[in-house]
Amino acid sequence: MMKKKSIPASKPLLILFLCQIISALDVPLDLSQPPTITHQSPKDYIVDPRENIVIQCEAKGKPPPSFSWTRNGTHFDIDKDAQVTMKPNSGTLVINIMNGGKAEAYEGVYQCTARNERGAAISNNIVIRPSRSPLWTKEKLEPHQVREGDSLVLHCRPPVGLPPPIIFWMDNAFQRLPQSERVSQGLNGDLYFSNVQPEDTREDYICYARFNHTQTIQQKQPISVKVFSMDSLNDTIAANLSDTDIYGAKPVTERQPVLLTPTGSTSTKVELRGNVLLLECIAAGLPTPVIRWIKEGGELPANRTFFENFKKTLKIIDVSEADSGNYKCIARNTLGSVHHVISVTVKAAPYWITAPRNLVLSPGEDGTLICRANGSPKPSISWLANGVPIAIAPEDPSRKVDGDTIIFSHVQERSSAVYQCNASNEYGYLLANAFVNVLAEPPRILTPANKLYQVIADSPALLDCAYFGSPKPEIEWFKGVKGSILRGNEYVFHDNGTLEIPVAQKDSTGTYTCVARNELGKIQNEVHLEIKDPTMIIKQPEYKVVQRYGQVSFECIIKHDSTLLPTVIWLKDNGELPDDERFLVGKDNLTIMNVTDKDDGTYTCIVNTTLDSVSASAVLTVVAAPPTPAIIYARPNPPFDLELTGQLERSIELSWIPGDENNSPITHFVIEYEDGLHEPGVWHYQTEVPGTQTTVQLKLSPYVNYSFRVVAVNKIGRSQPSEPSEQYLTKSASPDENPANVQGIGSEPDNLVITWESLKGFQSNGPGLQYKVSWRQKDVDDEWTSVIVANVSKYIVSGTPTFVPYEIKVQALNDLGYAPEPSEVIGHSGEDLPMVAPGNVQVHVINSTLAKVHWDPVPLKTVRGHLQGYKVYYWKVQSLSRRSRRHVEKKILTFRGNKTFGMLPGLEPYSSYKLNVRVVNGKGEGPASPDKVFKTPEGVPSSPSYLKITNPTLDSLTLEWGSPTHPNGVLTSYILKFQPINNTHELGPLVEIRIPANESSLILKNLNYSTRYKFYFNAQTSVGSGSQITEEAVTIMDEAMASRQVDIATQGWFIGLMCAVALLILILLIVCFIRRNKGGKYPVKEKEDAHADPEIQPMKEDDGTFGEYRSLESDAEDHKPLKKGSRTPSDRTVKKEDSDDSLVDYGEGVNGQFNEDGSFIGQYSGKKEKEPAEGNESSEAPSPVNAMNSFV
Repeated sequence: MMKKKSIPASKPLLILFLCQIISALDVPLDLSQPPTITHQSPKDYIVDPRENIVIQCEAKGKPPPSFSWTRNGTHFDIDKDAQVTMKPNSGTLVINIMNGGKAEAYEGVYQCTARNERGAAISNNIVIRPSRSPLWTKEKLEPHQVREGDSLVLHCRPPVGLPPPIIFWMDNAFQRLPQSERVSQGLNGDLYFSNVQPEDTREDYICYARFNHTQTIQQKQPISVKVFSMDSLNDTIAANLSDTDIYGAKPVTERQPVLLTPTGSTSTKVELRGNVLLLECIAAGLPTPVIRWIKEGGELPANRTFFENFKKTLKIIDVSEADSGNYKCIARNTLGSVHHVISVTVKAAPYWITAPRNLVLSPGEDGTLICRANGSPKPSISWLANGVPIAIAPEDPSRKVDGDTIIFSHVQERSSAVYQCNASNEYGYLLANAFVNVLAEPPRILTPANKLYQVIADSPALLDCAYFGSPKPEIEWFKGVKGSILRGNEYVFHDNGTLEIPVAQKDSTGTYTCVARNELGKIQNEVHLEIKDPTMIIKQPEYKVVQRYGQVSFECIIKHDSTLLPTVIWLKDNGELPDDERFLVGKDNLTIMNVTDKDDGTYTCIVNTTLDSVSASAVLTVVAAPPTPAIIYARPNPPFDLELTGQLERSIELSWIPGDENNSPITHFVIEYEDGLHEPGVWHYQTEVPGTQTTVQLKLSPYVNYSFRVVAVNKIGRSQPSEPSEQYLTKSASPDENPANVQGIGSEPDNLVITWESLKGFQSNGPGLQYKVSWRQKDVDDEWTSVIVANVSKYIVSGTPTFVPYEIKVQALNDLGYAPEPSEVIGHSGEDLPMVAPGNVQVHVINSTLAKVHWDPVPLKTVRGHLQGYKVYYWKVQSLSRRSRRHVEKKILTFRGNKTFGMLPGLEPYSSYKLNVRVVNGKGEGPASPDKVFKTPEGVPSSPSYLKITNPTLDSLTLEWGSPTHPNGVLTSYILKFQPINNTHELGPLVEIRIPANESSLILKNLNYSTRYKFYFNAQTSVGSGSQITEEAVTIMDEAMASRQVDIATQGWFIGLMCAVALLILILLIVCFIRRNKGGKYPVKEKEDAHADPEIQPMKEDDGTFGEYRSLESDAEDHKPLKKGSRTPSDRTVKKEDSDDSLVDYGEGVNGQFNEDGSFIGQYSGKKEKEPAEGNESSEAPSPVNAMNSFV
């Protein structure tokens, strides 16, 4: 029988076969089909009033659709408005604002209709609103005079804009004002002081409002704050009073907390499902209060709760109805506390449970369109046909509307249409188009003919057969021109027509024919498969130890398929080989001549072909060469008599006399310099020259007070430095270079942190070194914004939009001028958490322990950062055989990059699971997709938990047993096999008995007396038999035979012999005691007590016992009985051994990794909570190790 399943993860070379899995037949564009909207503007579209308005509406169909628009519910005649045009072959509108149009005149609700002879599709209602960035209203701001310790609120009150502006506080130097637990900005933009301090006195508290759409920043007038400290107030009073007067202001009084915002003891807040919930509490008090958050009657949701603004803001992402409730903030200091309760209600705009999907039917077929959505309140469902409410649309006898479902029966070609489902409540709506396309089309195969597939032996092979037809064709595969149809477990036939050979062998080579047929015809296509031999390294490089200045060679001999061309690459410490002529790469080896200490490291041989890659590594250790006894080699003596000549502004000549070589020629001289002006006492490398040269022309930098020294080097080492030369001060000049390593990376969603490497002192070329930092948003026609800073290597640009590219440059300057124009680098403003969850999550169960999950990638613009991958959370809900719940242990698999599928290993058979998927960027995880439920099929059971044999008689035995610990399905029966064992341990005939699954005991009768029997016992499900347990038991003897047995312990001669032996032992003990007393006493014991060996003392000082090593896994097993060995327990109960193995998860967990397609490349490793082993049971699912958070 043909075996069908979803495409599993395979090796990276096969990813291309898996890129598109067709869940429903896509209609080729050369066939008639109703329109489909492929792109449209967002529902709430805020436009820049200075730029042309582009309202997008793209659609496909056959014949190509025509487009029309409505505005505010009525037909929008674009031909009557000279400012409006429609793009050719498109429905996209362009409203010309830059040539005299007014954006405000085009505010409204727009809807696009794409229509052809087979139906009409409509877009969402697109609300067009121009952004607004009004100026701050002029107001007279009085200075704030505050006593030290009092609270203060500086109000921002920004102008109302569209969208609302981003608020931040800065000073006159455009530097962000420091914030802390004491001073912080609220969600409304106001600046709150829990208590003021003297250092808060300043005249430039400035509130800025940034309007992102128009890229403008509005500035409020500066606010002045004057803080009167108690010391200054007392001084003022003292100056105005006589010496006899009693004066003095009260010292700063500590105060218990009082809430500045929100006011009162309770408040309410409504938030929508999937949004971010922000709750805020800011308190005044001295000392500064600390804020704590709790949820009354529950816990704050793990993994979705964040604290911001020094814990004054509680942030819960991806809220759901379960997050409704009362949240309490508590402000506390040493004098007391105050609290506020916020009652949160979570409502929900409509969201899809099942969105309608396109139907392709042949005449006479049946089908359904299903539209199911949820929300709070429950959304209402309405249907439209070709953009018209279905109640007033032309009747179709094949169509019947049943609430959220349209049922089609015996459709005809005239039944083709586009249906719209609208789910709406007071918080929003969902609109989905789904067409019914009635076609009668013979099969066609879309895969190119005679396509060649090449695969390495023992790897999976995937042969493509993309197809279309109506009715949906059936697919069959044949091998060879006249071969029989392929069947059996060695092949997997996928729904999209792909043939999978899980383990391709040499005999898999050949021509494969794909046949697609329906009632209108059939078609076939041939593809070719070639199996190649794997590439192998038959002689790997080996560990080498070589003396310095010696020669070493690593071998790398390979074997490969004769039709593949291998390339061999050598690496050192995972990097390229040094660019050195001493390294010689041959065909099968790497040779290093004249080895030095720098050559120490790991060398790797990598062999690549177009289909596979292998590698092998070896370590090289370099040791010192033994000295020659006859000659003493030493480092050279230092050079001397340094002289500076030919002084110029940017160069000078240095000469010296070499010291003694000490039997080893000088290989080179190293020239070093000291900058006495900027770094006195620090010597820097300048250059080096060959050992035969004693003069060098040195390049100089401006504004440096130079001194030079020379070091001689031979094979033994470096000499001592020479005495320094005389000093030489160069003239100042403008900088020659700009800072290096300029970067722009945001630390917060609304900022851009520009960093660079500061120039060193000698690079400044003169006094007054500063930096001109410039930035502008990339791909936006904007002017450069610049600021000049000094003595820093970082500048923070605040109020930026989230994760947008910026052009950045940093230019050096000093008192004499600017450095050359710097090059521009590209940076990005800060990331924020992803906005949306992956959609269309689907689970394909492959077998009882393995499933595959698919999802649609989220739009990149909603990632709001660098896409790192996706995380799949999954957990077992319950066992279907026991109907009992247990502690939910969520497991996490991480798939790096823009992957849309992955494998879930280590599932338990016959169980119900849930999962969800989240996208991950550099900031963290996005919201979770709706939980998806799936179930695993039955497996074979584990062995029965015990087997006890009791009540032996002459001819019967009673058997009792316990059901399997892991049924893994519905038990159908038990199988008991037994056979007698004679005195020579030979086995007799085997008897088999099948026992109903509801039995737990059995009496075996008609057995032979005084006979040992061996029993084999296992359980069965519909899948098969589980592992068995064994036991042995003996029927009792006949009483007459027992009476003939002689008990040796009752015989007189045996008793006498035992007494004689006991007397002899007693005499020997007395003799030994007497001989020992004659030898005197020796103080051995006292010496041992006085010099006790510390290594044999107890390891624990408190109780004199050895310390106990205990793993985390053992904590749960503290009260379990000790494991037995191979012996049978006294109660005749067979216990199962614990399994030490656990399968590492396919994702990025503790010990496992994934390839880019999600395939498992880990090992069996790591320990986890142990569960009973299933004997030789191969299908029992091991518990997967929890995976973490890193990206493939």
